[in-house]
Amino acid sequence: MIVNNSTSSPQSSPIRVIAITGCDGSGKSTLANRLVQTLALRTKVEEVYLGQSSGFIKQKITELPVVGEKIAAYLVSKSDKVHEKPNTAPGNAEGTVIFLLSCWRAYKFKRMLRRAEEGVLLVTDRYPQAEVAGFRVDGPHLSKAQGGSRWIKMLRKREQRLYEWMASYPPALLIRLSIDEETAHSRKPDHDIVSLREKIRVIPTLHFNGAHILELCGRDPEDEVFKASLEAIHQTFNLPRSL
Repeated sequence: MIVNNSTSSPQSSPIRVIAITGCDGSGKSTLANRLVQTLALRTKVEEVYLGQSSGFIKQKITELPVVGEKIAAYLVSKSDKVHEKPNTAPGNAEGTVIFLLSCWRAYKFKRMLRRAEEGVLLVTDRYPQAEVAGFRVDGPHLSKAQGGSRWIKMLRKREQRLYEWMASYPPALLIRLSIDEETAHSRKPDHDIVSLREKIRVIPTLHFNGAHILELCGRDPEDEVFKASLEAIHQTFNLPRSL
């Protein structure tokens, strides 16, 4: 089912992007990979991961000579503390790490916009939004708590503006995969159950600034989800039916 969320008017025209959202375990990565492989037969297409990429950044910092591993461990410990106390304003070090992760996401988003302007069809795993705070649901994380030092308050405002800027570019099609807690945890047993519950509760309520949303069930057979997604892509982008 395609839904046109008109409660929020887009600030920019929808961009040449197919965004896939949903809780971990709903099948986002599997669907994104399959769509890219199929669409590549008819058009120029690329896959983009729009999460905050904290694992990737940790890896890159760890590769730095002499101090890399220590700095990476320090940054990860600071980030973990914030997730443990989501309603408490972070300290300056933790807040700076969070803001830098948001800047990295904005950098990837800007790079994606350039590729879309060049005529490339983008398929994204996750998509930033400015409606609800928290990295778990792809929103600005510093807004989960109020207060803090002057530095944190300044970073909070800047991070919010970053997410509002990204959210002002709705994807031409957003595919939202629903999933229940039991199935999600069975597929991702290493994931924090609290995180899964938050995503399952929040993600279905997001409007993504008026984007056209295709609602699908992540428990359905993979082929059915793929075919429904491909049909919606045909309708949205007028691609050849021979795909």
